[in-house]
Amino acid sequence: MGCDTFAPDVNGAARFTERLCAGLIKRGIDVQVVAPATSKKSVGSGIEGVEGVDLVVHRLPSHKLWGHEWIRFVMPWVARRRSAQLLEDIKPDAVHIQSHILVGRGISAEASKRNIRVIATNHVMPENILDLKRMPGFMKKPLLKLGWSDLNRVISRAVRITTPTRKAADFLERNTTRDGVIPISCGLDASSYEHNLDARSENRMVFVGRLNQEKQIDVAIKALAQCDPQLNVQFDIVGGGDQRANLEKLAQELGVADRVHWHGKASEQRLRDVLTSGSVFVMPSIAELQSIATLEAMASGLPVIVADAMALPHLVEEGKNGYLFEPGNVPELCKVIEKVLNLNSDQFRAMQEASLEMVESHDIERTLDAFEKLYRG
Repeated sequence: MGCDTFAPDVNGAARFTERLCAGLIKRGIDVQVVAPATSKKSVGSGIEGVEGVDLVVHRLPSHKLWGHEWIRFVMPWVARRRSAQLLEDIKPDAVHIQSHILVGRGISAEASKRNIRVIATNHVMPENILDLKRMPGFMKKPLLKLGWSDLNRVISRAVRITTPTRKAADFLERNTTRDGVIPISCGLDASSYEHNLDARSENRMVFVGRLNQEKQIDVAIKALAQCDPQLNVQFDIVGGGDQRANLEKLAQELGVADRVHWHGKASEQRLRDVLTSGSVFVMPSIAELQSIATLEAMASGLPVIVADAMALPHLVEEGKNGYLFEPGNVPELCKVIEKVLNLNSDQFRAMQEASLEMVESHDIERTLDAFEKLYRG
């Protein structure tokens, strides 16, 4: 597995790769990961505990991206040289890259030279990488075009390309020269999450994810400020990121700071406790290729409210397990939050049960079956 982000990073691509590796190892498959080192001391190869299994991880020398909390990058020539050495030593049957950026780029190039089967999963779009809000208008289109061209060049080395949803696959096909992109859910073990179908004694809105601009958490905080005061909605935010200070300032300015609860990079158990005790999950992001966090919320029995953008709509049946809202539309988000929180106990329970039912199709065993078939050709 070639990864530009991996444990201890907390994000969708990293969490997916951890679960995939652990599941494959439990099936008796030898899996090894190539990923950036988290410090100078961690450079090299060793055994790491991931998702309850022992995993061989090869950590490459890396540098922290200035101004970013967790992103680290590996110099291209280092990724290429070290990948060549590892492939000669390990002689894998397949290489699965989780991004096209640096490690994935290097290891896929070297694997192609050696006629090793390459599978590529796309978790990231140029829109995720480029900070479009801070960029002059005349630069946006050319840079996005360049970004898509670069992605296309790297994933073209793969014999099969996957992405988490059909909508994301269609989007990838429209913006590259590749077709036949296979949608495979990131998957999760729903049985490891707890759900509480009892009536709630308080109204708690939950968000889980990185605190960066594309997640549009400011939209949720603004909606919180507009919600009916009688509901006394509390907002639990799980995750870290470079926008936390700005979001804390916004909550203070809007007078809701006392109702916004920052959990930071919570432990797995703390994350699950927050989800279980929540009333509704909100994902305002505009750039999700699936959203593992939303799947986790559904597995915890929560109604979900998500932006009608990218791949999020496939996780919602309007009025059944949640609602969609127009991206960035604060009044509409406020309206659907109030709608869910004003449901009677039977209606609320029905929405919870719908989330639990819908998440079954994303069972991790199906995901493992699909990827094992791709590795074997």
